[in-house]
Amino acid sequence: MYEHLVVFKFNDGLTPAKQQELLDQLLALRDRIPGITDLSAGVNVTEETDNIHGYTLGLRVTFKDLESLRSYGPHPIHQEFVKSLDGLLENVVVVDYPKI
Repeated sequence: MYEHLVVFKFNDGLTPAKQQELLDQLLALRDRIPGITDLSAGVNVTEETDNIHGYTLGLRVTFKDLESLRSYGPHPIHQEFVKSLDGLLENVVVVDYPKI
């Protein structure tokens, strides 16, 4: 299995309603893309204000194998989500690793 971690830093002015819409879209990926065995996402609620650097939304996806992870990026449903981020992101961090 493989883990896919993403943290999103949005441009100033993103409304809570829009952030919730994006969160709902992320959570819906679980049942729409093959190879996902687990998925969680949420708004950052850490109290470590000195360390978040403006990242406010996190995503963790577990894939059954490397091929599923590789197929995720170009999958049309994932690409639809990526397009919905146009003009909203200041930065994003992605980390993939084999689950031990």
